[in-house]
Amino acid sequence: MTPLLQVQDISKGFPGVQALTGVALEVRAGECHALLGENGAGKSTLLKILAGAHRPDTGTITFDGRPVEIARPADAQALGIVTIYQEFNLLPNLTIAENVFVGREPTRGPFVDWRKLNQQAREVTRRIGLDMDPRRLVKDLSVAEQQMVEIAKALSMEAKLVIMDEPTAALSETEVERLFRIIADLKAHGIAVVFVTHRLDEVMRACDRVTVLRDGKLVGSAEVKDIRVDDIIRMMVGREVELHGRGGRVAHRGATVLEVQGLTRMGDANDPHAVRVRDVSLTAHAGEILGIGGLIGAGRTELARAIFGADPIDSGKVLVEGQEVAIATPQDAIRHGIGLVPEDRKQQALFLSLAIRPNLSMAALDGLTERLGFVSGSRERALVERYRQKLSIRMASQEQPVGNLSGGNQQKVVLARWLALNPKVLIVDEPTRGIDIAAKNEVHHLLFELAEAGIAVIVISSEMPELLRLADRIVTMREGRVTGELMRDQATEESLMHLFTHNQTAA
Repeated sequence: MTPLLQVQDISKGFPGVQALTGVALEVRAGECHALLGENGAGKSTLLKILAGAHRPDTGTITFDGRPVEIARPADAQALGIVTIYQEFNLLPNLTIAENVFVGREPTRGPFVDWRKLNQQAREVTRRIGLDMDPRRLVKDLSVAEQQMVEIAKALSMEAKLVIMDEPTAALSETEVERLFRIIADLKAHGIAVVFVTHRLDEVMRACDRVTVLRDGKLVGSAEVKDIRVDDIIRMMVGREVELHGRGGRVAHRGATVLEVQGLTRMGDANDPHAVRVRDVSLTAHAGEILGIGGLIGAGRTELARAIFGADPIDSGKVLVEGQEVAIATPQDAIRHGIGLVPEDRKQQALFLSLAIRPNLSMAALDGLTERLGFVSGSRERALVERYRQKLSIRMASQEQPVGNLSGGNQQKVVLARWLALNPKVLIVDEPTRGIDIAAKNEVHHLLFELAEAGIAVIVISSEMPELLRLADRIVTMREGRVTGELMRDQATEESLMHLFTHNQTAA
């Protein structure tokens, strides 16, 4: 069978970095093909070459039976190659219909035919199960709905190959299943899918074949039915990585450090009926990892932001070490020993164009300031070096832009920022989103170490296997309310999903 896409001997270098060396990839029509590798393996560079954002230094690309040159994104689209990036390429202030057909709007004379535009958009969105008014603004949609708009845009372009870069990173289990049904429908219509993910269970469920890159080189390809997850991990990292155990960890639960009583956070003025968090009560103890689970929209992130003072609360109390505290701003939370690693490190935690040094040290500057009000450069550099060693942060120098680090090392920089303040409570929202298998394992063990050091660690995760591995106790939420609490030995994926989808509180 002739491949739809055939990439041969592709190499690409940047100043000081050889991103790809002699890489090959074959994708057949009507298959879902997983492209895997650690961060820095070369996946993104290869995707950008196929999308026309980069030009290769050497190599050839054959598409639909003929040699092609993809010099710009318009060339890729003309061939029927559409890429859906992890950071969506949508215009938030335009409607669903306008985003789906942007630059290709149907016209009547010199004017846009709005009726036809909305009709065509409704037809293509209904095909993928997004049954909503095409005149809705994209900024008002959930992340999952925005992803559906991206897929609708791809279908409207009569795509032959759809590249999905981390498509499930922000989706709930229910939404992931919906995406898999869409992929099956694409395959049934002869459309190929290149699926980039760090979640190997999804590869086994949704993909037909897999290609693995490591250090910019091809490691190998295989049929999914002929390979095990452990084999894929070994191909990706070149060694065994233990992903399920807890490293011999036994929780030593200490005194209550954080207590939340009846916390309520209402919706904004534009939507007075939307309740973000409703009457939530919970405790977190020194030396334990408390997991908070729920589907997308359950109120987990909103709860974390309210505790941290990033959003105001309407009622309820927060107690630290038994004393009620007033937290109106993040500065108040920091003063009381509470830190927050947000779910989107690039948008909410890091200054990507700044160096690693100020990104890591900025929360601890009070302790680095000399008598005249100037920051001690030597003490700041020593602080950064201490946490570079402690967390094994891989970087060329302290002055390297933090945006140039891999996702796993960026996450370590954010964690180090809070550890420099010796927090009593550390809330970590989606600790391993968008990072590779080996880095995920390192972050997990780091969280274990923080709990062992007596910090009350609160982990919010959309991945049930991650919650089950990390948490000593799990609180579940739905529609802003707590629906149950399970100790680690009681929790299974089935029991968690039941509490994620039911309103009643577990006994």
